[in-house]
Amino acid sequence: MSSVEGNLRIAAAAAIAPVVWGSGYYVTQTYLPTDRPLFGAAVRALPFGLLLLALRPGLLHGAWWWRTAALGVLNFSAFFVLIFVASDRLPSGVAATLTATSPLVIMLFAWLISAERPRPGSLVAAAVGIAGVGVLVLRGGVALDALGVLASLAAVLCSSLGFVLVKAWRPPVDLLTFTAWQLVFGGIVLVPIALAVEGAPPALDARAVGGFLYVGLLGTVLAYVVWFRGLRTMPAAAVSLLGLLNPVAGAVVGVVLGHESMTPTQLLGMALVLGGVLFGQPAVLSAVSRRVLVRRRCLE
Repeated sequence: MSSVEGNLRIAAAAAIAPVVWGSGYYVTQTYLPTDRPLFGAAVRALPFGLLLLALRPGLLHGAWWWRTAALGVLNFSAFFVLIFVASDRLPSGVAATLTATSPLVIMLFAWLISAERPRPGSLVAAAVGIAGVGVLVLRGGVALDALGVLASLAAVLCSSLGFVLVKAWRPPVDLLTFTAWQLVFGGIVLVPIALAVEGAPPALDARAVGGFLYVGLLGTVLAYVVWFRGLRTMPAAAVSLLGLLNPVAGAVVGVVLGHESMTPTQLLGMALVLGGVLFGQPAVLSAVSRRVLVRRRCLE
């Protein structure tokens, strides 16, 4: 198998994460208690982190305990709490558009921490993708809340830094165990926050249990493992752009399962997002660069 084919397979696997995250919106709204987002975040993190740790046990050593705990806070605790504040104070379209700036932030952190300088084509692809998300989800006449905007941008900063550190740090355990410990630490922080803000856990029916199994097993364990694997293997810019598939998947699931309508403007936004994601992949960027170089030589 060539390196290009290998990268395509890894990219396709990493793309599972934002697609599942996007479908999780429908599952959350349809099957889970909508008034307990912090409880839902804690359930996604701690029980499924413990399950993954039981399947792939391993102990950290020395400084890796606090490093992994820090990643658990960045990638799960702080991110989930800040997203909760943002979604509570902002229209969903505004929150999604602000979150879509994460590829640019990830590229910046990867440049600063791992010396991965983003290619101009990646920056253009990110700009096109972000514009596409705005066209897809934004609606006119929305009012912005300053605290909601700050929370959304802080969520982007936390998760982007956490993702780049997952890429840069190599603990003495495999990726599954590393992910499990992050979930456990993140869940431990989330549980008291959820209890303090939302009170005692609600009673769950069979639909809610099924919903939590979906967002826990697929939307958390599987999604974060393939996402972290993509970050470990591919350029941060390429993987970060795959995250723009999140609102696209949410919109498609809403049409297919929620019987929502899709306007021509939304289709345009979706096309821009997909174009940005595709154009930002290394194989496409390399092909475009080769074609530009050949054309320049012909002109000379």
